[in-house]
Amino acid sequence: MGQPRRRGYPHGHGRHHLCPRRIALPAAGLGLLFLAVSLLSVSLLSVPPLADPRPGLGTSSSSSSRRFLRRHPTNGSGGELEVSESGDALSVPTHGWTGQDDLWRSKLASNFHGCSNSSSKFLDSGITTQPDRYLIVVTSGGLNQQRTGIVDAVVAARILNATLVVPRLDQTSFWKDSSNFSEIFDMDWFISFLEKDVRIIKEPPEKGGKTMKPYKMRVPRKCTPRCYLNRVLPALLKKHVIRMTKYDYRLSNKLDTDLQKLRCRVNYHALRFTDPIQELAEKLIQRMREKSRYFIALHLRFEPDMLAFSGCYYGGGEKERRELAAIRKRWRTLHIRDPEKGRRQGRCPLTPEEVGLMLRALGYRSDVHIYVASGEIYGGEDTLASLKALFPNFHTKETLSSQEELAPFLKFSSRMAAIDFIVCDESDAFVANNIGNMAKILAGQRRYFGHKRTIRPNAKQLYPLFMKRGNMSWDAFASQVRTVQKGYMGEPMEITPGRGEFLANPAACICEKTGRNSVVVKSISGSSQEPVTDSGIRKAIGIGRPPYPVYTDEEADGSDTEEDPDSSGRGEMIDTEPDDDSVVRQEDPELEEILSD
Repeated sequence: MGQPRRRGYPHGHGRHHLCPRRIALPAAGLGLLFLAVSLLSVSLLSVPPLADPRPGLGTSSSSSSRRFLRRHPTNGSGGELEVSESGDALSVPTHGWTGQDDLWRSKLASNFHGCSNSSSKFLDSGITTQPDRYLIVVTSGGLNQQRTGIVDAVVAARILNATLVVPRLDQTSFWKDSSNFSEIFDMDWFISFLEKDVRIIKEPPEKGGKTMKPYKMRVPRKCTPRCYLNRVLPALLKKHVIRMTKYDYRLSNKLDTDLQKLRCRVNYHALRFTDPIQELAEKLIQRMREKSRYFIALHLRFEPDMLAFSGCYYGGGEKERRELAAIRKRWRTLHIRDPEKGRRQGRCPLTPEEVGLMLRALGYRSDVHIYVASGEIYGGEDTLASLKALFPNFHTKETLSSQEELAPFLKFSSRMAAIDFIVCDESDAFVANNIGNMAKILAGQRRYFGHKRTIRPNAKQLYPLFMKRGNMSWDAFASQVRTVQKGYMGEPMEITPGRGEFLANPAACICEKTGRNSVVVKSISGSSQEPVTDSGIRKAIGIGRPPYPVYTDEEADGSDTEEDPDSSGRGEMIDTEPDDDSVVRQEDPELEEILSD
């Protein structure tokens, strides 16, 4: 039987067919060795992968696609960070954008300045204050929510021509802070600075050697001056001492110019933190300045409770869904939300990595120093890893101060928040990853004191960019980020429509320089406000009408007429007249408190 025929080779030498097999064995060995070395090098250079669809909470075994940041070997400034997804890379250069505007200040800021002096029509409190009218308010929520209540309490006392007792702080809320007013704010300064506006006393009035018993009541949210005169004044004339509880957002934004300016005098001048708080904060600022000429402050707001309320999903798999769902059960009034819809509508805070990518796209270099104001971050160091890879110079009050310096404040959440507030206010660029009370107040204060750079992520427009960034070059991604962030960078004359806008944009207290004179920047009332000016500045900065992201704290920005639990059903003055700003809505008190700051 014949042998099977073999493929012929040149010259007919049968042994030639053995040569490829002999060569293949060592070649395969070299290939395997090369593959092993390559895999080892990638594992050593890469930051742990982050799960989709929104990176930042660690890996998920169910995720079919992974993102990660990787640092290329470099000899210095030419290095890059690479964000990869399913093999597609987005390279992040360590240097800034060469075509950038000034990242640290607005070129137009010198055209504007804060102006909160009262007009000649605003009479001295010695003339307006009526005897036997005393107002006591009890604030609610965290530090910054209470701050809004204090500001409005002063204005309410002025409307009622009453003497104000130094406001009582909330010591029983979610924040569990036992601090009183004088342990956070300089009480003597507060009283003396406002003495020509409102008469303020430290303790409730006495009669016959005994403290006068107050009449307890509550007013609706956003109560107008007419609302106060109709609801509160009759009780004040009869009872002489009124105690208003849960005092937050109890005064309308629709006030005349002198009352708005009073708001600004209280918020930006009269409320000064105590010396111990101020001194530690100034030390932290000095230490940041020693590290770098400029620094960014970031209010990250990525705590478990915030994420649970948002109803958003960040790629942490079943573990994340289970943990955040357990937190959500604490609030009976919290309805289930569509996570994808929330992201599309801009209701989800950005992940730390997304904040970092936004800042790098705006042109901030990798060597910029960042101060992060935040509570406990959901996911801990795993969540922060990508932000720290993008900005290695990462600081907090805990890393900048010694244990001895921080010890007196650790048990008091409001005092800790006050330290963060001061450092954020003094930063060269402030980034707010939400529009809670701290973000609003700081935005307004930074506008008032010179329009310092204040960045609000345009989450609604950034979301689709983050979702498709794996298919984009870095230059294309960065260019689109800069485009969608126009109108969100703290420039003068930016549009900030929506509820609560006076905190973020105190237009009545900002004047524009026109030659030798200054004029107040006026605005059209309504939900889509646009400042009116003849300067042409709006055209110069190219601001359009970007969609305004609505975050969680706005859930608490309604109205309610719930009675004080201690009043046994007494004290609510019923006004049958409809009021523009007093829509009644039942809310969860703890939910408001936890989201307020």
